[in-house]
Amino acid sequence: MICGVALTARAQGYKNPIIPGFYPDPSVCRVGDDYYLVNSSFEYFPGVPIWHSKDLVNWEQIGNVLNRASQLPLSGCKPSNGIYASTIRYHNGLFYMVTTLVSGTKEYGNFFVTAKNPAGPWSEPVFVNQSGIDPSLFWENGKMYFISNRGLKSNDARAIYESEIDSITGKRLTEPKMIWKGSGGSYVEGPHMYKRNGYYYLLTAEGGTSYGHMVTIARSKNIWGPFESDPTNPILSNRYAYSIISGTGHADMVEAADGSWWMVHLAFRPIIDQIHTTGRETCLEPVEWNKEGWPVVNKTGTADIIVDTKTLPLHPYPAAQVTDNFDTDQLDFSYIHLRNPDSANYSLKKRQGYLSLIGSAFTLNDLQSPTFIGKRQRHFSFDAVTSVDFDPQSDNEEAGLTLEMTNDHHYDFYIKKLGNQRVLVVYYKLELINGIKAEVPLLPGPVKLKITGTKTVYSFSYAQGDAPYKEIAQLNTRYLGTEVTGGYNGVIIGMYATGNGKVSARPAYFDYFTYQPIQ
Repeated sequence: MICGVALTARAQGYKNPIIPGFYPDPSVCRVGDDYYLVNSSFEYFPGVPIWHSKDLVNWEQIGNVLNRASQLPLSGCKPSNGIYASTIRYHNGLFYMVTTLVSGTKEYGNFFVTAKNPAGPWSEPVFVNQSGIDPSLFWENGKMYFISNRGLKSNDARAIYESEIDSITGKRLTEPKMIWKGSGGSYVEGPHMYKRNGYYYLLTAEGGTSYGHMVTIARSKNIWGPFESDPTNPILSNRYAYSIISGTGHADMVEAADGSWWMVHLAFRPIIDQIHTTGRETCLEPVEWNKEGWPVVNKTGTADIIVDTKTLPLHPYPAAQVTDNFDTDQLDFSYIHLRNPDSANYSLKKRQGYLSLIGSAFTLNDLQSPTFIGKRQRHFSFDAVTSVDFDPQSDNEEAGLTLEMTNDHHYDFYIKKLGNQRVLVVYYKLELINGIKAEVPLLPGPVKLKITGTKTVYSFSYAQGDAPYKEIAQLNTRYLGTEVTGGYNGVIIGMYATGNGKVSARPAYFDYFTYQPIQ
């Protein structure tokens, strides 16, 4: 998967977000002139997408850090629980990814994994006995420090805490010490430590991950504090600006190979009435240091869509493939499942050139792992198209496409059996409000399904044989928006099958899957 948009018509500059779609909480590190970035993944598997870049603008996904159930157990994981913000760092020939696994009881399990190659394989988890979320790591003089936003208990006062830990076992070598309460904003979190010109800089997020989000910073001559707040805090925020780029926060900084400094951060783009559907996305800002030794972000401390600045020498990747024909033995890294999938329900070998899905007893409404595989919605306007060969044996079986935000919020476009007739259904599930929007009879044979997205509506069309597409329903985008559904996620466009309480007798064969942005 390729991301990043350089402004080829300009001598310099780029466009935010550099990684569009549901890729929040970015963290970045540099090794030589290579840059690596990770994101949160919550209840989806595999977890923690990892990216590579040569210029901080153009990114290519090279894998997923947590790609084994032993690394990432997600059974029963609620929407927006699971893997919270991750940090990537490089030290003495090893890559470290440290993160929080949030359970259904809101307990925080912090752990790190390591790898010599960022594309993997990554180790089994090493757990750290410190609570809080959004952990980060820092090294100095052979010592490894662990930083999060709580001490030993999940109900400790929210602040930034630090302890020294063993780099092999993860065992704490010191008690967690509160080192900064933040600049005064709510929900201080997302800490990262840097050292520059004799100062330890502590970067944090405050204000909650919505319209009040912001990035703040403090510094100290001692790694244990006390930390002095930047008098200009927040150093980045579009608070309540209701601009194209909103909710700016949760950042990480990196010094580039040429000595320049940059900040990656999350933000979101509202589509209508301050509602967003594509989740929190990854953006990039230039950073300069003022004469007092504080960072200045994008000159004004705000984020823009168009960033007119000198970049590193650009290394764009080839354009991303828009159609997957399922003619190889592996899927693209961008595909994700709900929780830990049962591999027996998925096959690229059962029928050559098709993805075969067998519906389990679980449905999209369950907090389990239904037969589901999809990609993030990354653009306001798009076409998602597939062709499904599915002849259900009984009335409980269904298969098709879904726009999934949570188990209580999804739009489904599926084939099922009704008596002796196959029908195509558009269904909406919005908590206690649910029903059929459209239902049409089908002819024998494969069915082409198309979902077209705009800022305001999702349109559902189908075709069979050589007939043109026929639209049969529209549903509003807003009801899948984060401000309506709650949580932290973005919409996932998925292929799925279910037996609605029973294992399906017949598989659904998907010939291809196309995700095409519409400019």
